[in-house]
Amino acid sequence: MSIPEAKSRLRADMTARRAALGRDRTRRGPDLADRFLSAISPAPGDVVSGFLPIGDEIDVMPLLARLRAAGHDIALPVILRRGRPLSFRLWRDGDPLETGPLGTKHPLPGTATAEPDLLIAPLLAFDRRGYRLGYGGGYYDRTLTALRAAGPVLAVGVGFAEQEVSDVPHDSNDAKLDYIVTDRESIEAKGGS
Repeated sequence: MSIPEAKSRLRADMTARRAALGRDRTRRGPDLADRFLSAISPAPGDVVSGFLPIGDEIDVMPLLARLRAAGHDIALPVILRRGRPLSFRLWRDGDPLETGPLGTKHPLPGTATAEPDLLIAPLLAFDRRGYRLGYGGGYYDRTLTALRAAGPVLAVGVGFAEQEVSDVPHDSNDAKLDYIVTDRESIEAKGGS
């Protein structure tokens, strides 16, 4: 089976697995925030890129609120064009949002932009080596490659513990995460390809 076929099959399986968690999406958000902040300590003044959860993604809102309370600016990703890295616009709870591609929400055009020091990425599946499976657009992979070429950035995938698999199919276009944090544990990505 080719890597694209393996990804497609895993994407379907993991979408169903995550959907089966139902109401746990919001209930486990505070646990995720606790695990994240126990493992990851952004430097004072670091810009953090989060995301507004869609569908049955884990609720990161408690985490973003605690990061903001600790003095961090929060930026949200924006898809400007298919096949390009994400852009990031600063966001505060209550700011007006518009709907973007794939059902995402992001700050309006004209909102100040920022490059993140810490990037929090959603995922469908992850393995302990730091590979993640997303929705298939490659936006986070392209973005991490571009950000890392410009300087250091810490990349952390977040999700439910049930989203772990032994091996995420990957190729040279897939950017590894530094950490994965779930509602049950934080995992520092292991070396190797």
